[in-house]
Amino acid sequence: MSAEPLSRAETEHRLEALPGWALEGDRITRTFRLPSHFAAAALTVHIAQIQEELNHHSDLTFGYNTVALSVHTHDAGGAVTEKDLELAARVAAAAPAHGAE
Repeated sequence: MSAEPLSRAETEHRLEALPGWALEGDRITRTFRLPSHFAAAALTVHIAQIQEELNHHSDLTFGYNTVALSVHTHDAGGAVTEKDLELAARVAAAAPAHGAE
């Protein structure tokens, strides 16, 4: 996937297909609420697996029953790229199986 920065308008448009994700500064972010600590831990591990498969890693914060991601592409000067949106889409697809809201 390309590491070319996306414009703010393009990023915002693409995020319309990813409910709960937001553009904050130079990153896309999302916080998932889960039914339990164990569910949050399981989602965290699942996200780590996705990141390894894509060779693209986000800032990932694990809380008692929350998991938060903050994503941008270092190779693109810290901008949002296709890589970030692919990661967001894969996480969004995986999260419901863990009971995430």
